[in-house]
Amino acid sequence: MNFWDQRFAEPGYKYGLEPNAFLREQAARLAPASRVLVPGDGEGRNGVWLAEQGHSVTSVDYSSVGLQKAQALAASRGVALVTELADLADWGPAAGTLDAVVLVYTHLPSAIRQTAHRRLALGLHVGGWMLLESFHPEQLAHSSGGPKDVDMLYTPGLLDADFAGLVRCELSWHGEIQLAEGPGHHGLAHVTRWLGQRV
Repeated sequence: MNFWDQRFAEPGYKYGLEPNAFLREQAARLAPASRVLVPGDGEGRNGVWLAEQGHSVTSVDYSSVGLQKAQALAASRGVALVTELADLADWGPAAGTLDAVVLVYTHLPSAIRQTAHRRLALGLHVGGWMLLESFHPEQLAHSSGGPKDVDMLYTPGLLDADFAGLVRCELSWHGEIQLAEGPGHHGLAHVTRWLGQRV
C-alpha cells in the first residue's frame, strides 16, 4: 500500500466533497460536454463535479483506494466517471484528444515534473484548456496542507517554463487564500493559480 493508499484509506474524504474553488470559478470556459482529464484526482471531488456539469471525465491517480472512493462518489451523485490507475512519471493521454486538463494540487518532484506536464499538455487539442492550482513555495510557512518539500511546490514562473511553446498563459497568480477543502486542506494558504490554452 503506497502513501496515497494509506491516506485515502482513512474514513471520510481527505480533501472534502466539494470542487476546488478556482476550478469552479473558471469552469464556464469549458464548452458543453468537454472531454476533461483530471490527473491526480484522488478521491474524485473535482472529476465528479465536472461530470455533474455534463462533461466526459477521466480521473487518473496513483492510488487505487482513492479511485475506488471516486467511483463511489460518482455513483452516489448519479454520474459516470472513467478512472485509470497510473503513475504520471510515465503515463500520458493520447495526443490532441482533450478539451481540458485539470491539475489541482498534483505536486510532482522536479525530476519528472516538466516532462509530465508537457506530456499532459500534448493531450490537449489546439485551444484546449490547462487549469492548475498548486501550493507555492511560500506555503512552507503555513500549516494548511501540501508537501513540505520545496522541490514539489510551484511558482508561476516555473509553470511558464514547463508549458512554454505548448500552452499560452491566460492567467497567472500567486497569493494567500483561505482553504476549506476537507481536513487535508484547511486554513490560510499560499497558492499558485495558472490557466492557459494549447497553441
